[in-house]
Amino acid sequence: MEENELLKLDSDLLSVLLKDMTTGKNLLWATDNYIKYGEDFSSDKQIKLEQLISKTENIIKPRTKKSKEEQQKRVRQKAEVFTPSWVCNLQNNLVDEAWFGRKDVFNVEKDHSWETVRGKINFSEEKGKTWQDYILSRRMEITCGEAPYITSRYDAVTGEYIEVPNRIGLLDRKLRVVGENTETHEDWLKWAYSSVQNVYGFDWQGDNIFIARENLLFTIAEHYESKFNEELETQDLIGLAKVIAWNIWQMDGLKFVIPNSCCNKEIVEEDLFERHVISKPCEGCLKGDNKKHNGTYCIIKDWETNRNVRFVDII
Repeated sequence: MEENELLKLDSDLLSVLLKDMTTGKNLLWATDNYIKYGEDFSSDKQIKLEQLISKTENIIKPRTKKSKEEQQKRVRQKAEVFTPSWVCNLQNNLVDEAWFGRKDVFNVEKDHSWETVRGKINFSEEKGKTWQDYILSRRMEITCGEAPYITSRYDAVTGEYIEVPNRIGLLDRKLRVVGENTETHEDWLKWAYSSVQNVYGFDWQGDNIFIARENLLFTIAEHYESKFNEELETQDLIGLAKVIAWNIWQMDGLKFVIPNSCCNKEIVEEDLFERHVISKPCEGCLKGDNKKHNGTYCIIKDWETNRNVRFVDII
């Protein structure tokens, strides 16, 4: 499945991937990299469905397909740096080594690469951990960019495609375990949902969030096709996309609010003689207190309780 196939599948699917679940509106561009297309593409504007489907080219591209000038501009503006897959693998292996209590569970590290361990992943019963526990263990990629730690569909630095059996992302590992321990379509889907419900990520820039969401959805579809030799139904893709839209969200990672939503607010004060309008700055920004911002605090879903919670409240 390629990125432009989203447009061919269903416009509802694309709409879900553009949705900001906190505001109920669409993701913000939150970058001026697209201003050449017009004022509606400026940083403070929402990414609209018609902006994507009316263009003959895919205007939102992975970093490796952006020009060198665009890449350098984003590095200067937001310190955007992407990590090669072999580094993502090394760090993800450390997470799994701590969880399993042993090394080389999914692959063996080589010089700037890895060799996939073949055969079914062993879950030691004596440690009291099952494959279901692994699926339900929560993982998060902060400032996720295109989410290379969550899914490794391609190397984020070189753009080289990675085949499904050799992927090393946090979600890819869960989906491998699902594939090894389920037989029916129904069971696979059930645990695929649980897998994606237990990986989270956030970023500032709207195009990164959109690409990250695409990558999660595509890797699920590709794991399914690898397992069953058929494509996921559109209705299943839409259901999974709704989970992804909750779990991969747009946020100022320092303030835990929607980017640039803090502002000066006008306070009206009146006495017997006149009316005063006072501009009051955001207290959280002024004092560095992340509990007192007047911006819109981001909401995520706790799938275990099915409640919406403010991310700032679980830090």
